[in-house]
Amino acid sequence: MQKAIVIGATGGSGAAITEELVKRGVRTIAFGRSRQKLEQFAAGLGNPDHLSLATGDAFKPDDIVSQADGADVLFHCANVPYHEMADKLIPLGESVMEAANRLGIHVVAIDGIYPYGRRQMDLVTEDHPKQPHTKKGKVRLAYEQMLFSPRWSRTKVMIVRLPDYYGPTANEASYLGSTLQAIADGKMAFFIGNMNVPREYIYLPDAAAMIAELAGKDLAYGQNWNIPGSGVISGKEIVRIAQAASGSAKPVIPLKKTGLSLLGLAVPVMKEVVEMLYLTVEPLTLSGEKYERLIGPVRATSFEEGISSTIRTLQKRKNSFAEAK
Repeated sequence: MQKAIVIGATGGSGAAITEELVKRGVRTIAFGRSRQKLEQFAAGLGNPDHLSLATGDAFKPDDIVSQADGADVLFHCANVPYHEMADKLIPLGESVMEAANRLGIHVVAIDGIYPYGRRQMDLVTEDHPKQPHTKKGKVRLAYEQMLFSPRWSRTKVMIVRLPDYYGPTANEASYLGSTLQAIADGKMAFFIGNMNVPREYIYLPDAAAMIAELAGKDLAYGQNWNIPGSGVISGKEIVRIAQAASGSAKPVIPLKKTGLSLLGLAVPVMKEVVEMLYLTVEPLTLSGEKYERLIGPVRATSFEEGISSTIRTLQKRKNSFAEAK
């Protein structure tokens, strides 16, 4: 991997991957819709010489092709809101794949665990049956089939599957992102799902490092890869660590089916989360055996360190914005 283009570079996973590539000295193109967001992001990284910015619409293959500028790997990190997934996810993926196919470059697509459906293994390997029972799971499975379609004859693709994630670049698209942001801000927060059931989460800088390793290995393409987190942790323990780091003890309210449905009257995306609540009651935990066997050690920052670091970074960022105004 000599040069990379990251589609959706200011989103949760895209920002973490872009930062990791820059740290590794990889020439990187950060592609996004908003020039202002891209410039703010680049400034936060110190405006490195080997990072360039490109604006465009990921739904338009011509925009991607015109900005690729010799990249040999494309990281597809762009996503759509939950309530638009059924209509827009596959067209977005087709646009990205059309561009990559025309360019003849490799694709690393970032996705989640929804296609697996309900857990049938204690530790879910890449061979776990894909039997989604939710609308979003079925759309995501169709998305996988599209990505691996033989019509993209000039490119190779891999799918990297992440559990729920958190970190300084996580945003409202992440279940935990908005919770930690509110705690960092000293505000009342919401937690999606049961706060007593331990679940798997991955620290985004860890995920980005492992994804970068995969992207540089020819053997990794044409396959699915599970990227496990640091283990499992309950919502109550997450809140304890986050509040200790923030110095705030404002209430954190769990949102279950009724609360999400009511909130969904004003915020459509929240209503769409309801069908995925099974994962907060019957958690699915990924196996890292394949990654360890073929790529190397799984990177696993402790929850204590990862959550505390996330809170401190979010607070520092807020203070920097306030000073800049």
